[in-house]
Amino acid sequence: MEQYAGIDVSLDSASICVVDASGRILREAKVASDPEALIAWFGKLGVEMTRIGLEAGPLSQWLYAGMLDVGLAVSCGDPSLSAASRPPCSGQTRRMQPGSST
Repeated sequence: MEQYAGIDVSLDSASICVVDASGRILREAKVASDPEALIAWFGKLGVEMTRIGLEAGPLSQWLYAGMLDVGLAVSCGDPSLSAASRPPCSGQTRRMQPGSST
């Protein structure tokens, strides 16, 4: 079964979401924004990711290089650019965080 992961990166942590080809969420996690932490997390899954999408940002080059060096199928993109290429969605597209009003 093909599985894909998206990583939302902040300075402290990286939020990971793994989905199948139909978009069904299979697993979510939060790990340190560090190549070794991400590599270890994906290694423990025991499933090869078809593609891992990494959000562009201040840590992206470091995370991307570390993950690519160990053979992970990682790509990096600017979420504002990828959103422009998709048709508008009706309804909420991002998960609500506890205490969030948006």
